[in-house]
Amino acid sequence: MAPLPPVHLLDPHGRLVARRARGVSPLTTAGMLALFGTGALVMRGAGCIVNDLWDRDIDKRVERTRTRPLAAGDISPARAVVFLGANLVVGLGVLTQLNMYSIALGASSLVLVAAYPLMKRVTYWPQAVLGLTFNWGALLGSSAILGATHWPVALPLYLSGVCWTL
Repeated sequence: MAPLPPVHLLDPHGRLVARRARGVSPLTTAGMLALFGTGALVMRGAGCIVNDLWDRDIDKRVERTRTRPLAAGDISPARAVVFLGANLVVGLGVLTQLNMYSIALGASSLVLVAAYPLMKRVTYWPQAVLGLTFNWGALLGSSAILGATHWPVALPLYLSGVCWTL
């Protein structure tokens, strides 16, 4: 199966931003959607790099993954770390455009980003952790607009996204 395009990462956050944006100017809403779209793109890239760094030795032995750039030796781990750093810097730039609550909430997702590749080694349900990671932005959508997560809307959206990922 091909990796999901970054638009799937934007979907839950985008829907929540749009839903909670009543009474907010269209320019502010468009700006938030652009920030979340950029964040989804670069954090998806960061997550893939982390995954490929952790799994490069395993990926060499699996038909489906042996042609990935790190597993195939096309890119060195050092260059991958540099590109990871670039993705994280852009992600940090996006995150710092949000309020402090959203910055803390967004930064806390990095634990899941780093943990997901390891979950394949300790559980038969790594997709559950992937779902928790991919859909974290659903929690950020309302906090970016309102200053705090609107849990009655964000939590069901987040959990449904996790189930969809499974």
